[in-house]
This record gives sequence, C-alpha cells and structure tokens, in this order.
Amino acid sequence: MSKDYYEILGVPKGASKEELKKAFHKLAHKHHPDKNKGDDKKFKEVNEAYQTLSDDQKRAQYDRFGSAGPQGFNPGAGQGFGGFDFSGAQGGMEFDMGDLGDIFGDFFGGGMGRGGRQARRGRDISTEIDMSFEDSIFGVTRKILLSKQSKCDICKGSGGKPGAKMEACKTCNGNGQVREMKRSILGSFSSVRTCDACFGNGKLPTEKCTECHGKGVHNKQEEIEIKIPAGINAGEMVRMTGMGEAVQGGESGDLYIKINVKSHSVFKRDGLNLTMDLPIKLSDALLGTTYNLKTLEGNTIEVKIPEGINHGEFLRVKGKGVPSGHGRGDIILRVQIKMPSKISKKSRELIDELKKEGI
Repeated sequence: MSKDYYEILGVPKGASKEELKKAFHKLAHKHHPDKNKGDDKKFKEVNEAYQTLSDDQKRAQYDRFGSAGPQGFNPGAGQGFGGFDFSGAQGGMEFDMGDLGDIFGDFFGGGMGRGGRQARRGRDISTEIDMSFEDSIFGVTRKILLSKQSKCDICKGSGGKPGAKMEACKTCNGNGQVREMKRSILGSFSSVRTCDACFGNGKLPTEKCTECHGKGVHNKQEEIEIKIPAGINAGEMVRMTGMGEAVQGGESGDLYIKINVKSHSVFKRDGLNLTMDLPIKLSDALLGTTYNLKTLEGNTIEVKIPEGINHGEFLRVKGKGVPSGHGRGDIILRVQIKMPSKISKKSRELIDELKKEGI
C-alpha cells in the first residue's frame, strides 16, 4: 500500500525543502528511539519520508508513482539516516556528523555543535524595574545593582593566578577536545566533545587564582547601566547581550529587564498618541474658549476650543505625543461637557431666553 509521505511529515504537497527539513527535525526529535517514549517504527517512517521528499529525483518519482514506485520500487529502501547508506556497515564506523550533530546532539555528543566543539554559555537572568510615565515616553538611563555570577576581576576569567605558567591539559593532552564512542540504533559512532577540564583551551594554569579558586567566575554585586529607549511600552523587555551570568571558558548569558510603567494622572497612551479627557463648561462649549494644556515636558500650550463643540468630539495637538524614529505622535483631547447640577434663578431665565430662540 502506498504511503503518504507528505501526511507523515505533516506538510502540504508543495512544501519547500526548508519546510521539509523543519518538519523532519521536529518529528525525528519526538520519535527518536533513544528518547523517553520514542517510537522506532515511527522514527524510521519519518526518516523514509524525508529521504524521499528531500531528493528532487526521488520526489518527482514519488509524486508520479507513489511510495511503491513504478515496479514496486521503494525509494526509501536501503537508505540510512541523513543520506548515508548503512546497508553495508558492519560494526563501528566513523564519519563527520555534520547536521546530525545539530539534529541529535543530545544523543550523539551531548549537545555539541558543528565540528564537535561544545559551546558553553552562562545563564540568562531577568529582573524588573518601575519607571514613571514620562520616562517611558522620553527614555531614560537607569542604574541597577545585581548580584550574579561574574568574571573574576583578578584572573579575568582564566582561573589562574596572575603570572602563573600554563601547562598542557592532562585530560585532553592539550588538544582541547576529547573523542569518545557513542552507540545508537544506527551503530557505533565516534564523536568529539569539548574537554570539561580546560574548556577547549588545551592548557591549564599551574597555580589557581586565589580569588575565585580556579573557577574563573564568582558571585558579586555589579552595577549595570541600562538605557531605556524612548517610547517603550509597559511590559516590554530590554535585552542586554552578555550581561547575564558568566561561565568559565564560554560566553556570558543575557540580561532581560521587564519594564513596569506607572500610570499618569492625566494622559493615557494609545500607540504613538497621548489621549486625555478635557472637561469644559456648557458655556465654553457654546461660546468657545482657550484651554491651557500642560504637556509631558512641562510646557504650557494654548488649545482653542471652537464654539458650538459637541460632547465627545476630539481635538488634536500635533507633534506632542510619543517620540519615534519618524517623529512624534499627537495629543488627542476628548471633550466632555460638564452639565451644571444646580441652576440659579438668573441662569434659568437666560436659558429660557435661549430656548425661545430655538437653542
């Protein structure tokens, strides 16, 4: 019975090679027999589908004749993982893992990257800061004090006493890498990983740093300056590359700062615009007036209220909103006409006159 390779990979018939590869990576990770709850049968089926559809010639033949081929030929038969033919393999064999290291690093080499060199990276950390509404609009520079794993100031992360001589690492014989054999359902493979003793340097100091005791990092308080960009929204994150926790023989992680913005007594934000309610008297709505508006910068500008304005209408003050790379937004004022709760005898007489005039 013909198999539907597109359905097995979960992709449409017109899927690109990149889409096929992404689908294959995801399913292969999920069903790999070496993983908990892995499915050997499903894994082989996914591999067979990918080997066929990723090859232009085989894919064209499959699209025309199906998985059985024109004369019962199975395009996936005899093909091993990743395009290698294992049909004649006996015992262990050694070859460059290539993409296999990326796809199944957890099984072949413990998370190694290309070339077998395992990248070490410090832990990402996060924190939060509160800021005023004004600072979120115009941007600000803040300083925070964090306690985290940082590079040792004495040895600069080397772990060695300043001036100490370096000698070849005995674990890897100065190579910086350790070769080891791994077994899987596909056979035995030779893989290379970064040396855990020297972290790939191939050398170790003869004397350890007295400050960090040879670790290259230690916990300390560090003052960090953060530049908050203008126009940042509440809840957004600022990422500072390399400002997370340090690790010996690798790069530092990143620092993520969540921004909490305090509310403003007058303004609210709507994209690049600032909005506010503008309460005016009934007489001002009828006759018009001038309103003195205090901007976020602290300046006072005059806003003309036209006569006969209606409740709920909007007025716009251009260029006084949120800054951006393309200028600034506007201030939008929503007019709210305040109706008097009590009317004097004189006011009532005047209103009656207006009523007679049809107003």
